[in-house]
Amino acid sequence: MKKMKRYLALPLAMLLMVGCDKGFEGINTNPYALTSINPALLFTNAQRTTHPGFWEGEQTIVQQFLNAYNTGATAGFNFNEDNNNFNAPRWNDNYPNSVKLIQQIISLVKDDNTRTNLYNQVRIWKAYVFMTLVDTYGDVPYSNAGKAYLEANFYPTYDKDEDIYDDLYAELKAATAALDPTKDMVIEDLLYGTSGSAANQVALWKKLGNSLLLRLGMRYSKIDQNKARTIVQEAYNGGVMQSNADNALIQFSSVYNNPLNAGPRGTNPYFYYLAEPFVNQLKSTFDPRLKYISGKYSDPNQVLALTPDTTLANQYGFPVGYDQTSVLTYPGYRGTNGTGQNYSQLNFTVFGSATAPVFYVTNAQTKLLLAEAAFKGWLTGLSGAQTAQEYYEAGVIASMDEYARYPNVMSPAVTSAEKTFYLSQTGVAYDPANALRQINTQYWIACVGNGAESFANFRRSGFPTLTPNGYNNNLQGGFVRRMAYPNEEASRNNTNYQDAVTSLGGNDNLVTRVFWDN
Repeated sequence: MKKMKRYLALPLAMLLMVGCDKGFEGINTNPYALTSINPALLFTNAQRTTHPGFWEGEQTIVQQFLNAYNTGATAGFNFNEDNNNFNAPRWNDNYPNSVKLIQQIISLVKDDNTRTNLYNQVRIWKAYVFMTLVDTYGDVPYSNAGKAYLEANFYPTYDKDEDIYDDLYAELKAATAALDPTKDMVIEDLLYGTSGSAANQVALWKKLGNSLLLRLGMRYSKIDQNKARTIVQEAYNGGVMQSNADNALIQFSSVYNNPLNAGPRGTNPYFYYLAEPFVNQLKSTFDPRLKYISGKYSDPNQVLALTPDTTLANQYGFPVGYDQTSVLTYPGYRGTNGTGQNYSQLNFTVFGSATAPVFYVTNAQTKLLLAEAAFKGWLTGLSGAQTAQEYYEAGVIASMDEYARYPNVMSPAVTSAEKTFYLSQTGVAYDPANALRQINTQYWIACVGNGAESFANFRRSGFPTLTPNGYNNNLQGGFVRRMAYPNEEASRNNTNYQDAVTSLGGNDNLVTRVFWDN
């Protein structure tokens, strides 16, 4: 009987097993799970997460902004310190985010003829991201970067900075040429996705690609003028930005806040001030942009709740090379104010707003680079080329007109009369004997919200003329020339890190120079 029960149990168990397996895959598959993703959505995120810079980084190095308080942890470029907290943000924002996403998109669309424009837009944006990484650090992971998921490469080698620039040149040329007005429109593109048609979008991206090529070409001006001139002419002939409608920018909102302004708007706003050289430059020339950038507050720690005083005469930048204690000895020290210092901060209703745009590549920058190229004779004989003075004045006006994109500005943001008056002043009015200083000082002003470009152009051109930060002798009486690699690279990717340091000349510090700065 027991044997009979065992025999009966066996087919019953088998029947139950078959019953349990029937429809198993369908029952255990989430009908709402993603099985694929539109790579254009990844592009949106790649653009949004591209590091916009931060005020305590490049803008502090080039004396536009500073943290006046030395608490130890806050000691970075403001006090000539090699501090990982201030070196790492561009690396740590870009590699796990925009770089990784860019590589993933390329792997998905490079062989898809229906996504031609998406593919080439991503290539151009990749060039922008890596240009800023090279300009910041020198040698960086490039050819193997962002491929941990795709190729299980968790410890990428570093490519030489000069080699990366050569490849960026080739990529910009190829990607810009391959954009096709008859192919796909990428509405997910944060820069030009609302342009109305594929043809309009392609035209804008071509101008962006060529304007980046112009920027890249000008980087060579210190080390190889013939190469710089050739690339600049190629960019010009390809068609660069012509108006502010061509600007590459991301407009932020109350939902997606401006990441550049998050720091000064956050904890301890009373730490943060505009730097004296920057305020003095704008104040002494009656620059109409100053009222949108700078403001004085009755309590520097309550900036988000107060209305700033933007009167030009009342703006004073905090002196470079001083902290909250040593500034007591500074001649003309203005004293404290409320919980902070009696100096100008960002105008948090306009330039420092949470909804302010971030500009990446602009018509103003492009015009000023063309002004320098024209001054050097690199545009002579090219069709439609203007004079250095014409490009210079157009660049200044274009920079002023950018303020129409900011919240809480007048209409127009800068009047025609203000522009004319500004451009007529001694020191601002175009002077061939001082053209390079004037052009690149205006570039410094135009790039106040784009620290990476302000820092790069300062190193390339040597303008504006600034006095080195004298807080200590850590920089041997000079300026920061690059940011050091993040500390994590030395511990996690040590072999490749050490090779990169050797390639840079053996020193991973703030005074080592990237290849085009020699």
